[in-house]
Amino acid sequence: MDTLAQYDACLATCEDLFKRKTQDYGTAWRILRPSSLTDQIFIKANRIRTIQQVGESKVDEGVESEFIGIVNYCFMAMVQCRLPEDAPMELSVSEANRLYDEAKDETRALMQKKNHDYGEAWRDMRISSLTDLILMKVLRVKQIENNDGITVASEGVEANYMDMANYALFALILSSEGASE
Repeated sequence: MDTLAQYDACLATCEDLFKRKTQDYGTAWRILRPSSLTDQIFIKANRIRTIQQVGESKVDEGVESEFIGIVNYCFMAMVQCRLPEDAPMELSVSEANRLYDEAKDETRALMQKKNHDYGEAWRDMRISSLTDLILMKVLRVKQIENNDGITVASEGVEANYMDMANYALFALILSSEGASE
């Protein structure tokens, strides 16, 4: 299995959707504070968990679209955290795409480092476990946000956003391979 090719294919799907929506909507997401983006990630991960537990979806959107949403919201949150408070609300399409690409590239590089060190352990995980890890990371980020970003012994919010995006991408890869929940 060529993990990097699979990862890049899933990442390209996320990127394509982000860039098409940016063409349609501009950067309306810039109105959301990082904490609101964290809550959007929570909503998507919680929906995935509910579908996994109940075994059915009443809305005609599967969990794959929710994992894609998690990836994109994570990158949007990283962009929001990095922009100065006086940055314009509306960014040009090219600037939004550039900032997205920076977050994407940094997250991809982190995946390669961790994947090397952990020996692709994620391949033996259940998609439901990846969902739970995303939810755990969301709760960590919410706690850090509630503490005004102050941590004593933890990574900051951006590292957690990158981990959540990577877990969602791993879930997309496993799902494409027909893995069970």
